[in-house]
Amino acid sequence: MKVSILILTYNETVNIVDCLESVAFSDDVVVLDSESSDSTAEIARDFGATVLTRAFDNYAAQRNYGLAHNFKYEWVLMLDADERVPDDFFAELECVSELENNPVTLYRMRRKDMFMGRWLKRSSGYPTWFGRLFRKGKVRVEREINEEYYTDGEIGLLEGHLIHYPFNKGIAYWLERHNRYSSMEAVKLSDERKEPVVWTNFLSKDPMLRRKAFKAFAYRMPFRPFLTFCFLYFVKLGFLDGKAGFHFSLMRAFYEYMISLKIRELHRKHSELPV
Repeated sequence: MKVSILILTYNETVNIVDCLESVAFSDDVVVLDSESSDSTAEIARDFGATVLTRAFDNYAAQRNYGLAHNFKYEWVLMLDADERVPDDFFAELECVSELENNPVTLYRMRRKDMFMGRWLKRSSGYPTWFGRLFRKGKVRVEREINEEYYTDGEIGLLEGHLIHYPFNKGIAYWLERHNRYSSMEAVKLSDERKEPVVWTNFLSKDPMLRRKAFKAFAYRMPFRPFLTFCFLYFVKLGFLDGKAGFHFSLMRAFYEYMISLKIRELHRKHSELPV
């Protein structure tokens, strides 16, 4: 198949083999490693992947660096190491890559988040659309955390899903990672909350703009962590995901609670600065 693969990694020995095996259909696999201290890079090279190394600063910069690589093919599928390409998605990817006179330069897709041996179909907030398939050189990534993907061409939506295993490294790692995420989000949201909510984006056909508008509104609401749990567990019917849905909804609420506390901390520090 004429699709290049870009995989972002950092200490991914738990994930990298399964990820690489799921994209064995491509003969142009590039791994962008953030200076792993384990054998991630060596494993990738053993699989025949090209390995690039760059010190991590933020997610948008890392992805833009990777996308600037001189890939072999016109289409580039970007993955995280804890994501897999299933057979049905492979078939759709093959069809898309062979379309002639295709005006689309960015395809968005959904993921199936796995936890406690099951798909979190409801409590994960599904469906969330991610830009992951790009025409080479036609897409830019913005926002340092929870990135946004922009293109001057047309945007398409794929039916297939990536399979996502965010807990392969354990719950402790998930909490550690989201502690870092919450610090980055707090800084970013402190700036973004100064900008008005673009209400017309709630009606946009673009799922990224709708999500951005909803997020801008949600982060102005009181009791947001509690409302997050209620939304995921009751409104989105997360209770139908069983114990996994309950625990994940709680963890998501706790993540939002960390963001709220860190925003307060930032505001207090700024108010204490001398004028």
